[in-house]
Amino acid sequence: MEEFKTVKDNKNKIIISLGDPAGIGTEITLKALGSNYLNKKIKPLLVGCKNNIYTTYSKLIKHGINNIPNPNNLDIIDIPLNKKVIPGEVNKYTGSASFKWLFNATNLLLDGKSKALVTAPISKIAWHKAGHEFAGQTELLGKLTNKRTSMLFTALSPNNGWRFNTLLATTHIPLNKINDSLTKELIRYKLDTLLNFCRRFKEEPLLQIAGLNPHAGEEGKIGIEEKNLIIPVLNEWKLDNPNIKIIGPVPPDTCWISSINAWNGSSSANNAPDGILAFYHDQGLIPVKLIAFDEAINTTLGLPFVRTSPDHGTALDIAGKFKAREQSMIAALNNAWLLSQ
Repeated sequence: MEEFKTVKDNKNKIIISLGDPAGIGTEITLKALGSNYLNKKIKPLLVGCKNNIYTTYSKLIKHGINNIPNPNNLDIIDIPLNKKVIPGEVNKYTGSASFKWLFNATNLLLDGKSKALVTAPISKIAWHKAGHEFAGQTELLGKLTNKRTSMLFTALSPNNGWRFNTLLATTHIPLNKINDSLTKELIRYKLDTLLNFCRRFKEEPLLQIAGLNPHAGEEGKIGIEEKNLIIPVLNEWKLDNPNIKIIGPVPPDTCWISSINAWNGSSSANNAPDGILAFYHDQGLIPVKLIAFDEAINTTLGLPFVRTSPDHGTALDIAGKFKAREQSMIAALNNAWLLSQ
């Protein structure tokens, strides 16, 4: 295997944790690595089971999928599976495997072996069966790095190259705990995080804030969070960032309409936001996936390295059928390379 000697050597190296072996992680990784849309400067290092990679490769070839790299030509950190895997069936063994792969991949990043990590989808159920009580990969990465993380979804429109960004204020928590989690400090921190990310692409981005309640509370008639917390925080934040235009809170049912227009290339979408803050997981993820399912990727902000992943899950219903689409994995790899430069 290729040695990691200098930071320069690792500039284009992207470490890929292959996710739950019962899912589509290895399939979409091989398909993405063979795609003509993948940045050719990327040098992948796969962390997973070598035998499982070879088995997946052989089955893809038998299904007539030939534009994929031969595992003999790939760098692989081999962490073997202890049990036979049945596609579509997660259990404590598949959960243990995906956890080990991510754990070891993260250590490689922390040792300076690369600047970017791409994670294939895992099963949270399998992790819990294996005794790993984390809400997701984002939460584990925060624990391993001792960093405060944020979950942002970004995508480039294939229609016009417009970048679509949505940051989540809260992530994998139950709906009835959202209000207790929203504080002045959290909202200010997320606004700063969203601004800093958007400034990678535009010095003075336009930010938009989704309301928490229907109609953004309608002046306290349908919920008081906007009136008592969100609006005062936004007004205070505006004073500290006078050059940044910020809109909101916008009723959630219309908050992403201008983004749809911009994504589709509408000439009337010149005022579309460069970044949107959503207050909870599904509020942000439903419009993101409706607008940009194949192109959107998840990136974890706040880590000492870049981390991206496809915006979809393990797709257990099609695992082993070799018909999974690799577009989001391609986007995850390309964005990991871009953001780590």
